[in-house]
Amino acid sequence: MVHQINEAHLNASVRVPWLVPLVVDNVRMAHGREPSPGPPIGRQYDLGVPTTTSDLYAIPPDLADLRDTIRQLARERIAPRAADIDRAAAYPHDIRQLLAAHDILALPFEPEYGGTGTGTLMLQMAVEEIAKACASSALILMVQELGTLPIQLFGTEEQKQHWLPRCASGEWSPAFALSEPEAGSDPAALRTTAVLSEAGDEWVINGQKNWITNAGIADFYVVFAKTDRENNRSSAFIVEADREGVDPGQLEHKLGIKGSPTGSPSFTDVRVPPENIIGPVGKGLSVALATLERTRLGAAAQAVGIAQGATDYAAQYARERIAFGRPINELQGVQFKLADMETRTAAARELLYKACAKADRNERDLGKYSSMAKLFASDTAMAVTIEAIQVLGGYGYVNDYPVERMMRDAKITQIYEGTNEIQRVVIARSMK
Repeated sequence: MVHQINEAHLNASVRVPWLVPLVVDNVRMAHGREPSPGPPIGRQYDLGVPTTTSDLYAIPPDLADLRDTIRQLARERIAPRAADIDRAAAYPHDIRQLLAAHDILALPFEPEYGGTGTGTLMLQMAVEEIAKACASSALILMVQELGTLPIQLFGTEEQKQHWLPRCASGEWSPAFALSEPEAGSDPAALRTTAVLSEAGDEWVINGQKNWITNAGIADFYVVFAKTDRENNRSSAFIVEADREGVDPGQLEHKLGIKGSPTGSPSFTDVRVPPENIIGPVGKGLSVALATLERTRLGAAAQAVGIAQGATDYAAQYARERIAFGRPINELQGVQFKLADMETRTAAARELLYKACAKADRNERDLGKYSSMAKLFASDTAMAVTIEAIQVLGGYGYVNDYPVERMMRDAKITQIYEGTNEIQRVVIARSMK
């Protein structure tokens, strides 16, 4: 390769800063030229920035301590409930109270609204740790962000002061009502309408929603409705669950995440005041997309947690299971599976954490990275849980062991918060 570098490359190398001096000098000497003048080998180069990267990928100690506390709580208090939550397909009110008591439900919020102010990375590390134990319980924290982020991003100060502190304390629980029977991946196809009353003092909402997490549990819904049919414009509204005309509807019977209710709430002549509008009238789609750009990181974190939980359980089983006179983790076929599971999960986590850091810094390419994190993590969770079942063999196929539940829970991460096909579209568009 050295002989393919031409004189133009060598001349250009003179202008290369001290970031790559040894590479440049090796090329110059291979062509019989003197090394470029500069600091001697072994001397540190002054680039105006720290030359050590020992802390570059380290989680700050205070966040690591909080993560470890949540990990212990999930292992000791949530994991023992996970199988029963799945079998009963019932919302775990006790887990919600537990999360509230330890201020975990305050993670999505800033201190002025009763939150911890610890940012996106800490929030998603918490989702990950809870999902290792129970994906349904992780959704309690995920919907805390999903259902309130429109208010955090676009709400008035009065809305923030009224709604956010009671969510941070765990007193109230929200829901995000965007999807409809005919509007899933295409949110612009909404049929729910909101019409200003003749007196101009109320909006009247009519429509049917679908696939809404927390249906029947939520104290309020963030509802997206068409306010300008001619120009296909929608708006976002805060709708209290106890308003006349709100019906939580029937709950779905799902493959996984059975402890999180998913329903089809309907809104029939529901009247809300103008102060319940989130953001400008007609900008509902912008509110929805800006929200999902960040909250899909929750689905990615849940997927990473599921994958790690399945990997850990399969590895422990392989240490204890004896076949052919030795633990099966000494068999190369099993070793390869475990190695791939651990590697893919670690890679998904790194992509997730990078996307979270971009969210905390409000970087412009957040949308691409949140889509990549969600896509890769959810595909990883599905692949890893299937392999975990294979490691356990017949035991993996029965609900006496958790990996079949983890596989069922993993599937939804490829679908909600934007299907993986939509994530690929988002990523590809960013590359044009």
